Amino acid sequence: MTLQVYRDEVVKAINGVDLAYIEQAAVAMDCARCLGGWVYTCGNGGSAATASHLAGDLSKGCSVVDKVQFKTHCLSDNIPTLTAVANDVRYRSVFVNQLRHRIGTADVVVAISGSGNSPNVLYAVGYASSVGAVTIGLSGFDGGMLAKAVDIPIVVPCNNMEQVEDVHMVICHMMKVRLLEMINA
Repeated sequence: MTLQVYRDEVVKAINGVDLAYIEQAAVAMDCARCLGGWVYTCGNGGSAATASHLAGDLSKGCSVVDKVQFKTHCLSDNIPTLTAVANDVRYRSVFVNQLRHRIGTADVVVAISGSGNSPNVLYAVGYASSVGAVTIGLSGFDGGMLAKAVDIPIVVPCNNMEQVEDVHMVICHMMKVRLLEMINA
């Protein structure tokens, strides 16, 4: 694949994302902030990096000293907890274990999975839904099981994992920009 083709396909994928779902996601996260809730993020591999980046953007980039503060936690960031749960329980429980006794109805979970079929991400979404939290899913390809399991599905219409991951980062930045717009309105 040439560089030109890669770039053109990323642009096509970005243009194929439904902006209405990004708007809904931003509103849900802002509602969590207003209610004193948390925004939890999670993912594996490249999606873990995107989840961590989003949590950082919310806690620093969308927070205004003495005015607005997002409470965020990336479930992918605590390596000792992840490896202990994976070793002692099972890998599909690494995110749910962190949500237990912590998540509530004012909270949001942003679950990121390129394929939309990561068992540990799906398990976390199922648990979050069972306690009444809002769930947002970022996936690619056909959306996988994640798109069917969340309240707000954001699907990148692309069958190339690298390009899906590229667009997920763009979507996260779009949500940040929209949140800042909402906060400063």
